[in-house]
Amino acid sequence: MLILIAGPYRSGTGDDPEKMAANLKRLEEPSYKLFAAGHVPMIGEWVALPIWHAAGGKSVGDALYEEIFHPVAGRLLQLCEGVLRLPGDSKGADNDVRIARERGIPVWHRLEDVPGCG
Repeated sequence: MLILIAGPYRSGTGDDPEKMAANLKRLEEPSYKLFAAGHVPMIGEWVALPIWHAAGGKSVGDALYEEIFHPVAGRLLQLCEGVLRLPGDSKGADNDVRIARERGIPVWHRLEDVPGCG
């Protein structure tokens, strides 16, 4: 399955690049276990960041950032077959979960609950 890993990226960082990088690293932590279980892990920032940079993005939270980041997750959820929601406050991740549930896509809150990862 293509599984979106959702959790805090920008939330709670004050837009500090080091804190955002640490959050991305936390989002990436379960990716190998998902892969080893036969899934394809996906993180919205893996897609959004290069698009934002290519479009000339300069400041986190600028109009271009807002135009790209949350819509990328919505588009990915048209393709994903599951969402792994990691702990932590995140409006974006909460929105991903809402969209997934509306579309009938399973949402797991623990890696061990994802099929093949238990």
